[in-house]
Amino acid sequence: MRIKASLEKVPGGFMVIPMFLAAIINTFAPGLLRIGGFTEALFVDGVFPFMSFVLLATGAQINLRNAKTALAKGFTFLLIEFVIAAGLGLLAYLLADSNGLFFGLAPLAILAAMTSNNGLMYLAIAKQYGKNDDVAAFGIMALNTGPLLTMVALSIFGTLGFTNGLISAMDLIGVLLPSVIGILLGNLDEEMRELLGKGVNALIPFMAFSLGMSINLEAILKGGLSGVILGLLTVFLIGAVVYLVYKALGWNPIIGFSTATTGGNAVATPAAIAAVAPIFADTADIATVQVAAAAVTTGIVMPVIVAFLFKRGEKSHNDIRKLRKKNKKIS
Repeated sequence: MRIKASLEKVPGGFMVIPMFLAAIINTFAPGLLRIGGFTEALFVDGVFPFMSFVLLATGAQINLRNAKTALAKGFTFLLIEFVIAAGLGLLAYLLADSNGLFFGLAPLAILAAMTSNNGLMYLAIAKQYGKNDDVAAFGIMALNTGPLLTMVALSIFGTLGFTNGLISAMDLIGVLLPSVIGILLGNLDEEMRELLGKGVNALIPFMAFSLGMSINLEAILKGGLSGVILGLLTVFLIGAVVYLVYKALGWNPIIGFSTATTGGNAVATPAAIAAVAPIFADTADIATVQVAAAAVTTGIVMPVIVAFLFKRGEKSHNDIRKLRKKNKKIS
């Protein structure tokens, strides 16, 4: 039974398939694996320990001699994502109706969904189809883990200040430190870089499964059409811009498009913001279900589009090769 080969046939299959298998289990039999001990630790509670190791291991892949491209790719994506999310979030906040909604969408949901991507899914696709610097860029993209960028966006346009402990130096250090340690290990010892790189491949399916155990597919129903629309906006708006920018810079635009998702951990962002900013308390609940629906929607739609783009690219390359062979025969 060729499980690995089957997973590799799907773009990001090492991430997508285990995650949705777990989401199905969590939706219809949530207590099945929540039995304590090592079982629950591995299959339910493993996201953050696994992700911490992945940050360290991917950091080790950053060779300081040629890290310029990896850093450029990571920060380019973060900048594009942040500008789009902050701009649209601000517009939604200013034009919100009496219920605090913008065409049915909570401004807080827009910010939370668009400032946090599913880094694990990106990593799976980058490992499968990208270069080493695409994989290494994951260490920079991890800055959008949690509510950090949402808080920064709210602070910038004056809804929140830099008070109440919203953004502390320790928040930033907590995200960056595993990657920094990884960079040091990988650059001090090539064998450590190789060892840690192999570990990432083995962890992705288990990390994805653990993440899926936090996703309930009913979120699409509860989030309704508005949550689905938010997910589609995230995929097509952010995805299209990153695709075009990556293409203009000579990078793989399809890998760029795979950044256009909403991370599952973004579901907790509305509640975290509302806890310190009561102005968002009235829309925190609907924002939460909309973000959850967006996370599920982007997790379904983005891999399908990436698969289509890769197949189209392969077909174009094959057509060019055939045309070149034909021209050689004629000449």
